[in-house]
Amino acid sequence: MEPLENNPNEEPFRWEELRTRVISGAALAAVALLALWLGGWLFMLLILIAAMLMIHEWNNLTGRDNPLWRVAGLLYVAVPCASMIWLRGVTAASDPHAGAKLVLFILLVVWATDIGAYFAGRKIGGPKLAPRISPSKTWAGLGGGVLSAAIVGAFSSFFTPYPPSFIACMDTGALLAIVAQAGDLFESWLKRRAGAKDSGNLIPGHGGLLDRVDGLVFTTPIFAWLVYLSGSIL
Repeated sequence: MEPLENNPNEEPFRWEELRTRVISGAALAAVALLALWLGGWLFMLLILIAAMLMIHEWNNLTGRDNPLWRVAGLLYVAVPCASMIWLRGVTAASDPHAGAKLVLFILLVVWATDIGAYFAGRKIGGPKLAPRISPSKTWAGLGGGVLSAAIVGAFSSFFTPYPPSFIACMDTGALLAIVAQAGDLFESWLKRRAGAKDSGNLIPGHGGLLDRVDGLVFTTPIFAWLVYLSGSIL
């Protein structure tokens, strides 16, 4: 999701807009968490539906480009979705719910990044992070996102089997926040070149599904790779 950050050229902050974002975001989070907890075919179905919607939005943004962009879109969607499914299927002898906890960790970190960047950007503002790509993003927003993700990551050490320690969870949260912001910037660039404000209009207050999960697209494969390399819970 691309946070709406403080910008002197933007319209004044509207509580109605924030309420819409919160309600729709909470509804999506509830569906995701329920499917995550139940697992099995329900989780797979949710990922499949999400993948189809993401590919549709990608094709709308790149419809006038070289057909190779369609192939790139398949990879852009398939890799994080496969990584999410793999993470959910991770098992450990000492913890039958290890996979669900790993997915929960990545979800909480990315959500914390979005929320921290949104409010820090609105409250502090300041120098722009990448004005040619996304004029609304600020360095303060990035800092707020990293700090929020580090705090949530640290507290996640009480339930997640990986990263293996409080400090490692905090550091991994901060690292993934930076990666998530890179995902935000990539999608902002993609929309800018397509002349689109949002990737779609599926989610009130957020835009399309790609607008909501762009951070997860970049972070999930990296986190899955880190878990695989650790070998400590497989």
